[in-house]
Amino acid sequence: MIERPRLAPMSPLDRTRLQEALALAESVIGITEPNPRVGCIIGSESGEVFGMGATQHAGGPHAEAMALRDAVAQARELRGATAWVTLEPCAHHGRTPPCCDALIAAGLGRVVVAVQDPFPQVAGDGIARLRAAGIRVDMADEAIAAAAWDLNVGFFSRVLRRRPFVRVKVATSLDGRTGLDNGVSQWITSEAARTDGHAWRKRASAILTGVGTVLADDPRLDVRLVPGTWQPLRVVVDSTLRTPASARLLAAPGKALLVAAREDSTRASALQRLGAEVLLLPGPDGRVDLASLMLELGRREVNELHVEGGPVLTTALLKAGLVDEVLLYIAPKLLAGQRGMVDWPPLTRLQDGLPLEWLDVKIVGPDLRARLRPSNAVFGPDAGFQRVSATFTDGAPPEPGVCS
Repeated sequence: MIERPRLAPMSPLDRTRLQEALALAESVIGITEPNPRVGCIIGSESGEVFGMGATQHAGGPHAEAMALRDAVAQARELRGATAWVTLEPCAHHGRTPPCCDALIAAGLGRVVVAVQDPFPQVAGDGIARLRAAGIRVDMADEAIAAAAWDLNVGFFSRVLRRRPFVRVKVATSLDGRTGLDNGVSQWITSEAARTDGHAWRKRASAILTGVGTVLADDPRLDVRLVPGTWQPLRVVVDSTLRTPASARLLAAPGKALLVAAREDSTRASALQRLGAEVLLLPGPDGRVDLASLMLELGRREVNELHVEGGPVLTTALLKAGLVDEVLLYIAPKLLAGQRGMVDWPPLTRLQDGLPLEWLDVKIVGPDLRARLRPSNAVFGPDAGFQRVSATFTDGAPPEPGVCS
């Protein structure tokens, strides 16, 4: 069993190097899926940088290998050097060899790790093998660990819970309206807010919407307002397969998955001829079983799931307890009307409202962006560490798929 490490105060150099490594990891968002985003810097305790790198595409080199390659290209002496890495070095043979072995072979003297890796084939073994080889391993403080956790929250969710981290994006007016009563909703927020929203789309392995949004807005559900090299999977909750053949999301680059609750071979065949995949996941209420969908997306190695749907889908996910985070854009305008962000009957008691906690607030163009989470959410670095400990005692580690 792994015990939570005692965290000594970090040196200014350790903090700086780990922050730089986190920036490297952030630079490969949209490249590493389904693997975690990791950054690594190798240097001396006197402040020299010998090499740096970030994890590449699945099957490509990990961050440690890239940093070692960079240092070797500069003919730097690595014996006794320090590596600062944002995630515990892997200890298993996947598509690439173990990173901890590469660091050991290079003769490093110290490794500073931002956060442990809960992946069953690692889960503390990378750190243990480094220490067994005589390398000093230190853990980051809670602030750095939290930043490293947040950067790969989807990967941790898939490994620890077998489902993606679900982030619901909503754009509203100042009085909470998501559109006019006549159905017009484009655009409530500014171009700057929409561009920022595409940056969050880029983080995701998949983008989810409901068929109501497809019929009303005909979205493409792709990443186009920020640079990127790949497109997330597009997923539509469509109980009776009402998605029209002319839907733009069927023609956008990448793959589309339509999830139904009722079998309709004629409609399914027509949509499949257009390149879409049709999946049947009926729930007891005649609608798509959202909990089963989350597990299926986890099986498909979806890390972060970005939801852009209407109030019906948003409400269904909230009621099912499947929302981990709300990404809320608020435009400084009043629209009035009846179209709100959720679809449930009026409450009669204030205490029956759904409590949320603020994560951060930022001005984006003329709009306000807020990140919130349900108050009863327990998924975070502490919960993740507890699950890492459990994998050594319960005999039933999760099976999240292959990490390279």
